[in-house]
Amino acid sequence: MALNEEVKNNIQSMKSEAKAFLDTNIDYYSLLGFKVASKATGFLLKVFAISLFAALALVFISFAGAFAIGKALDSNTLGFLIVGSFYIILAIVMYSLRKVIIDIPILKKFSDIFFN
Repeated sequence: MALNEEVKNNIQSMKSEAKAFLDTNIDYYSLLGFKVASKATGFLLKVFAISLFAALALVFISFAGAFAIGKALDSNTLGFLIVGSFYIILAIVMYSLRKVIIDIPILKKFSDIFFN
């Protein structure tokens, strides 16, 4: 009967240790998920804020450039047309190089965040 009690105690001990192990793993992966989510959110917010201010600066610089070109050519319309054409050409180039310029760097950054 003593052997039966010893086996029963060992099984109880194994059960409680397995439960503690699983609880610890669940806590660990919850914290890991929180860390990855917070780093990704922080990265996205930084990119958004920097992009917003860069876009605002670009708008003002574009207006200044368009007016300067317009003054040099004696036609504000031509100035704005030249600046607009520049942005259309830039958009076409960005679209054709989108994988190299946008997709791959973002994939690398999120891989670093997730796997490190």
